[in-house]
Amino acid sequence: MSINEEDLNKILPEDGPNIKEVSKYIKKYKDEIITIKYGGNVFIDRKIFNNFIIDLQILRKLGLSIVVVHGGGPRIKRELDKSNIETKFIRGLRVTDKKIINIVEKVLVEFNEDIVSSLKNIGTNSISLNTRKNNVIETIPESKELGFVGIPNKINTDFIKDQIEKKMIPIISPLGLGHDSKTYNINGDTAAGAIAKSLKCRRLLLMTNVEGVRSKDNTLIEEISSVKIIEMIEDNTITEGMIPKINTCLDAVKNGVTAVAIIDGRKKHSVLFEIFSDKGSGTLIRK
Repeated sequence: MSINEEDLNKILPEDGPNIKEVSKYIKKYKDEIITIKYGGNVFIDRKIFNNFIIDLQILRKLGLSIVVVHGGGPRIKRELDKSNIETKFIRGLRVTDKKIINIVEKVLVEFNEDIVSSLKNIGTNSISLNTRKNNVIETIPESKELGFVGIPNKINTDFIKDQIEKKMIPIISPLGLGHDSKTYNINGDTAAGAIAKSLKCRRLLLMTNVEGVRSKDNTLIEEISSVKIIEMIEDNTITEGMIPKINTCLDAVKNGVTAVAIIDGRKKHSVLFEIFSDKGSGTLIRK
């Protein structure tokens, strides 16, 4: 797809990346797939949500092939609190019984359909992929103690690619069906990593509520290798909640994804700056 500068001016936001750089990166990603994980505590904010929807529309107008995997932790917590259901976490994963999985599925499917309808309202075609409609993730249980928490075992890449061919944006919930046809909740980053690996994506973007990976002296690291980032875990520069996210990144680049970026979803057009600018907008992790 070739887009001239005049058309780019019409498509790109005034506060977006430089047009000269955008042209270069459109060519680079022409035949590639990019998976974007949209999640984290700040994304319950409707303004941030709407900015993300606009960015997805722009990416489609520019001819890029995009797959979105969304989270929903804050929404799930809100619903569980309404029902006075307390949950406990093991290794950062929510212990999920039958009552909780029903709430989790309801919340995630509703959010999934919210993204699809929001895109439709601005003229962008997308499709819901979740356990109630077009399921593409088969799971195995993570462990008995966690209940209905699953690990992706098989991804239906053919169905996802078919939707991309039809110029759709597949919107995927972090849910899967087990061999018992029951619904399992999946960590959002884990689901996004599994999909990006299966599709051999050029990029996996993990949108979160931090700017990226920071060094010991608190400087944002723009690009880093797997070896260096493992050293940062070993010397406790990277700790706690960031470790599972980094492990997803390491697993992805080890298994066919060219590079993974951790970017700050709170910043307007952070997706566009990451894909279409030389500087990027967070931390890029390569093999």
